[in-house]
Amino acid sequence: RAGVARILTVGCQLPDLAGTVAMAREFPQIAAALAIHPNEAALHTGVREVAPDGLDPFVREHHDVPLDEAIATVADLARDERVVAIGETGLDKYRTGESGFAAQVRSFREHLALARELDLPVQIHDREAHAETVEVLLADGAPERTVFHCFSGGVDLARTCAEHGWYASFAGPVTYPKNDELRAALRELPIELVLVETDAPYLAPVPRRGRPNASYLMAHTVRAIADERGAELADTCAALLANTDRVYGTW
Repeated sequence: RAGVARILTVGCQLPDLAGTVAMAREFPQIAAALAIHPNEAALHTGVREVAPDGLDPFVREHHDVPLDEAIATVADLARDERVVAIGETGLDKYRTGESGFAAQVRSFREHLALARELDLPVQIHDREAHAETVEVLLADGAPERTVFHCFSGGVDLARTCAEHGWYASFAGPVTYPKNDELRAALRELPIELVLVETDAPYLAPVPRRGRPNASYLMAHTVRAIADERGAELADTCAALLANTDRVYGTW
């Protein structure tokens, strides 16, 4: 009823990978993306440091699996036809400290190589690591379809994305009153490189901020994107849909 016809669901912890693929195989409206999340990557290498945000690591049994084995599981499952992207992978200096950063870089590079091998788009988790993320992409070679998931950069990163043809996917924060820099980045990008997402169950858009996010709230974010760019809503919807199909294909 909200007009959301398809969902891309993401499995980025080892215990969730097979179930994510199974869900996509069961429901034709759902496709899957797979990876080992960067914060998970650090835990798979035995790093047990308190994060810069002050949180203790949430260590579980599956973190005893070595990182190489965890990524190998991603590589095996990602060959399923219902998997349409590799991600979330990338770098995070907010939830992982210096001891885990090398593991994140190693994991990021291996996921990029996998995306290139399988000719799949990559979905990047970039949190407080914009320069480092771009550095790895330029050094290793970005996949043809590279998406900055839940884009959190400013104008400079938006210009870099535009220069290299990388996509920026915007979630609920683009509607938050204090995020002027994020809206400036949105205006800087050509519409052909803009995507939209929920990042459910977090970051619900205004006017539903503070409640669990879900796909039915997507319309609020889309309207905000159209308004910010001074575009007609129907034109914005058509462009976002075309971009999504170009990156992920149809299902």
